[in-house]
Amino acid sequence: MSDQTEIKTQSGLDMLLNTWRTGQVWFVSLFIMAALVMLDQQQAEKSLSFALNNITHTAPYLILSIGLAAYASATGADGMIARAFKGAPARMIILAAIAGGLSPFCSCGVIPLIAALLSMGVPLAAVMAFWLASPVMDPSMFVLTAGVLGTEFAIVKTITAVGIGLLGGIVVSFLAAGGWLRQPLREGIGDGGCGGAKVRKESPIVWQFWNDRQRVEKFLNVSMSTTLFLTKWLLLAFILESLMLAYLPADMVSSSLGGEGIAPIAIATVVGVPAYLNGYAALPLVSGLIEQGMAPAAGLAFLVAGGVTSLPAALAVFALVKKQVFMLYIAIALGGSFFAGFLFHLWKML
Repeated sequence: MSDQTEIKTQSGLDMLLNTWRTGQVWFVSLFIMAALVMLDQQQAEKSLSFALNNITHTAPYLILSIGLAAYASATGADGMIARAFKGAPARMIILAAIAGGLSPFCSCGVIPLIAALLSMGVPLAAVMAFWLASPVMDPSMFVLTAGVLGTEFAIVKTITAVGIGLLGGIVVSFLAAGGWLRQPLREGIGDGGCGGAKVRKESPIVWQFWNDRQRVEKFLNVSMSTTLFLTKWLLLAFILESLMLAYLPADMVSSSLGGEGIAPIAIATVVGVPAYLNGYAALPLVSGLIEQGMAPAAGLAFLVAGGVTSLPAALAVFALVKKQVFMLYIAIALGGSFFAGFLFHLWKML
């Protein structure tokens, strides 16, 4: 075989590998749906409908967050945004946690903003604080929670949102100071930094970027790549979630969460990960479980753990950051949820 033939062969293999790497998530979703069509056609239709409906439901949040991230990139405002996070680490973490608790983004919708912040060089500690707090509470969720579970529960959940953000920011800050968690984003997603990473230099900001062809192309490229990235992972996540809802008995979930003490809180923290649907659907579920005997503290742990680590959000986080950052994200979310439930349990005993 000649050198030229070897080069062509190697080039062909590289193309196949690249195609697999970029399309493997789509292939997995297609494989699952094909298997369902052969084994349970009715469930295949339900799963596809469930996935599409949920993607449609989250679309407004995704479009808004993707548009903001792409706009910041195209105008050159990303450097200015990143510099807003400069300053004392404690101040950054506190502001990020409070901003996360007040932001209107769901756990999936906030991901494009997180990717943009990390790629700008914003410290991971501040980003993690925002990331953990954002899906737990927002203004509309506060009103709904107060209406379904009471004002006290809504206030406690809001405090928990900010608290878990602070916890995540502090833990990451200590690890980053020791030289851990550098370059949190996966290869090819961005040049994120943390710890001592430098924030990108500010470039001239052009707010009306649509008059500049290169900036328009950048806006379109960032929008398209982020949309495809999120869509493929969310599609897979919602398909898997539909299967868990179909094949995981509901009475098994409810029977595991009854009673008082620490055990139901721990169980609710773990069960919240697969059983959590979305913030709005979970509230009446928890209300019904509390009426059936579940402790409010366990309900809080369920809502917080499920909100932060729900399957769509967790898969999107896994696809975005490196494994050690993902595992830390999960550990802080579950640990913080259990601790919040335990403190609420002590409060209710007073």
